[in-house]
Amino acid sequence: MGDDVIRRRLLIDGDGTGDDRRLNVLLKTLIKWCNTTDDKPEESKATHDRMLAQLAQCEFAVTKSQLGSEMMAAELKSYEALSKILESGIEVAKENIQKSKTDLAQAKTVRKNRIEYDVLAKVISEQPDRKETSERLSTLKTELANLETTKQQLESRLALRKKQFHVLVTSIHQLQALLDELDDAETICDDVDMKEISNES
Repeated sequence: MGDDVIRRRLLIDGDGTGDDRRLNVLLKTLIKWCNTTDDKPEESKATHDRMLAQLAQCEFAVTKSQLGSEMMAAELKSYEALSKILESGIEVAKENIQKSKTDLAQAKTVRKNRIEYDVLAKVISEQPDRKETSERLSTLKTELANLETTKQQLESRLALRKKQFHVLVTSIHQLQALLDELDDAETICDDVDMKEISNES
């Protein structure tokens, strides 16, 4: 950037503020110092010293700005690293939450199965064991066989009683018929006797 351009910028923008003002003032002083030929050596040296002081201030400002930039860059880098750590932590937390959900679902399933198992075990425990059931079944079979034998015996006795009753009824009928015949014969005899008595009279 040439001197003319710098002069125009200074005329348009003024001295500015802060570091810009300091640089502008230094530049104006430098231009004025370079263009002045009739200054005394003491004044020239004072101007020179003042420019060196201003230059030192500018260098200090630049150094300070650089340090600030470096610090901001370091903080930004630190924030980026922290952001990555947080993102990683969030992902781990999500994975842990998902794993916890899975573990909870498995725990609920285990608990449900445990309850069903306990209920089934209680039902089974209330049932007689296999040996006792087999013995009871054998006893029932024996009792059933005995009852079947008793039934057959009773049926045989009933059949015999039926035969005997039939014989008895038949005998009664025969006896009744015989008695009826005797009554008829007696009646005939009585009639004959009555006739004989009548004839004798």
